Amino acid sequence: MNALIIEDEKLVALELTASLAEVDPGIKIVGTVSSVKTALRWFAENAEPDVIFADIQLSDGISFTIFEKFKVSCPVIFTTAYNEHAIRAFKVNGIDYLLKPVDWDELRQAVAKARALTRNQHKLVVDVQKLMDALNTPASLKSTYKEHFLGNARNSWIPVKIADVAYIIRDELNFMVTNTSERYILDYDTLDEIETMLNPDLFYRASRHCLVNINAVQSVKGLANLKLQLVLKTPNHQVHIDISRDKAPSFKKWLEK
Repeated sequence: MNALIIEDEKLVALELTASLAEVDPGIKIVGTVSSVKTALRWFAENAEPDVIFADIQLSDGISFTIFEKFKVSCPVIFTTAYNEHAIRAFKVNGIDYLLKPVDWDELRQAVAKARALTRNQHKLVVDVQKLMDALNTPASLKSTYKEHFLGNARNSWIPVKIADVAYIIRDELNFMVTNTSERYILDYDTLDEIETMLNPDLFYRASRHCLVNINAVQSVKGLANLKLQLVLKTPNHQVHIDISRDKAPSFKKWLEK
């Protein structure tokens, strides 16, 4: 996935490039521009990228000027220190609005969303919940999440309700395991992509390889080095999933919602 970075602070641009390489090694940075003027010249001389990461306040103006002159069709992920431009951002193909300093998990989710949109050629959809959070106003609309998946088992497609999924795990392929221990293959490239489709109040990213349903958690054990271990409610056998020390505080907060 080819990406263009529009950022007038060189250090911030370098940090974003490094973060993107860690979040998604498949991203290729095809250009980094630091002003409205250089961005306009870049678009005039190059093909449109697959995704754009754009600061709003640049040294010679605001990046919206660029998108007024060049009507891009690719997703735009805005990275900025200010939240007052959020509504305008979503009018120019903005799919996410990340406040600086950019959070690693938020960046990962934004990239997964862009990749899903690019792969499936979906019409860009405003994430209303994200927009309202950025503006610090109550959300009048709720984001929609998947209500069921189609699982593949023995060359058959089986519809499974999200509420019946205990956890989703990456093991070469993506598998969902139900509350009754049935195991199905999910036809998605990455766990990041699947995560964007799920209600974060219901599912937690326990590790890089696992998403857990809150209703499947039977108990939580404390381990050495402040790690945690989840015991899931699955018949016939117990499933144990470890939570790292770094993730333990956010997991506890999620579990208490």
